[in-house]
Amino acid sequence: MTSVFDPTARRLLAKVAHWQVAGRLPSMVAGVVRDGDLVWSAGYGDVPGDPVDTQYKIGSITKTFTAVLVLQLVEEGRLSLDATVSSVLGDVGYGDRTIRGLLAHNAGYQAEPNGPWWERSEGGGFGELDAANDGSDAAFGVGETFHYSNLAYGVLGEVVSRLHGGAWWDNVRDRICAPLGMDRTSYQFSAPHAQGTSVHPFSGEVLHEPHPDTGAMAPAGQLWSTVADLATYCGFLLDGHPDVLPKERLETAYVPQSGALDTGLDYAHGLGFQMFRGGSGTLVGHTGSMPGFIATCFVDRKRRTGVVAMANATAGMPAGQVAIDLLAELEACEPTIPPAWTPSTSVPDAVRDVLGQWHWGTSVITMTWEGDALVTRRAGVEAYRHQLRDGRLVGSSGYMHGEELEVVRNDDGSVSHLDLATFILTRSPYDPAAPIPGGSPLA
Repeated sequence: MTSVFDPTARRLLAKVAHWQVAGRLPSMVAGVVRDGDLVWSAGYGDVPGDPVDTQYKIGSITKTFTAVLVLQLVEEGRLSLDATVSSVLGDVGYGDRTIRGLLAHNAGYQAEPNGPWWERSEGGGFGELDAANDGSDAAFGVGETFHYSNLAYGVLGEVVSRLHGGAWWDNVRDRICAPLGMDRTSYQFSAPHAQGTSVHPFSGEVLHEPHPDTGAMAPAGQLWSTVADLATYCGFLLDGHPDVLPKERLETAYVPQSGALDTGLDYAHGLGFQMFRGGSGTLVGHTGSMPGFIATCFVDRKRRTGVVAMANATAGMPAGQVAIDLLAELEACEPTIPPAWTPSTSVPDAVRDVLGQWHWGTSVITMTWEGDALVTRRAGVEAYRHQLRDGRLVGSSGYMHGEELEVVRNDDGSVSHLDLATFILTRSPYDPAAPIPGGSPLA
């Protein structure tokens, strides 16, 4: 197994030690991933076993497993993201909300289910959950705003059970964990595992938290896992897996659906996945917390790195910041080495006469063919990429992700201009022979 250099390991361990002490965490374990492999791991404090193999409860990281099961149904053509809950579950609360809205936390669901505090209570079946949450306590209208909802993921778990067949956990185990070889990820704990705790604010004494079976709410936060297994999961988040979910479908979950990342703030939510500013631009994954535990699991797709960290305390570990800082430390000590540049071996005829300099109004834009993508830059900075799909240039990154770049040709076959979702690009500034440009395509 590859590893980091000793000075890097020391600095990463120092970070973990700092958080364990500052947060008064009984124990903390962490690992970093590079190119899909766990290259460093450590524990600090009273870890009850090998740090790489000791189970901790991972809280809402569980939601990403639920999302993967939903996306499998979408990939198989058995479910539409725009299908309503009632189309699968019948006459239930919030039946008019869409699967996409539940995944993205913008369906207006209340944050928590009615009834006892589900995270510290033994849970019942979906019938009980639905009876207690008939939709009358909606926090917002459909699509009105981002509003994080644990309840929504309890409902998604039932969608998974109805369409895949069998219990939600059986599907997680058989459809995700088994193909990936994650045999230390489980519904309930198995030794060695950490005991969930809460730390008294003044005495420093610990209170043991319960480890309940949360029943129908399990898809929102029940799972236990290890550094080794979540490192494997990071590899899946980077590359997909033929027996779980292809990379192309997984990438659709990383497109912001709600939240504030696009407004200059630091957080957004895709289809089951959180996005934070950090690393090479955006980290994708999820934080997790349950009474007695805090966890984090994120990847930097451009640098092909990942991070896992878990602690057995209800509070004290800043999960998102831990992920950002550990990956920043790895990059500072051992910078990512990009793949070597290689010459193009073939350029599709459909893009050859699109290459070169263009103008949006008076702004200069360049388009180059790199690998398998048409790359658009402004002032030397990459704005987005388009890939050829069935003869169409479809955005694969950036502001125009999913939007088509239309090559408009003259009668003689030469290129007249480019139409990018109504934004007009011409070979000369404000070419009078082309439609008048409007709005910036590179926002």
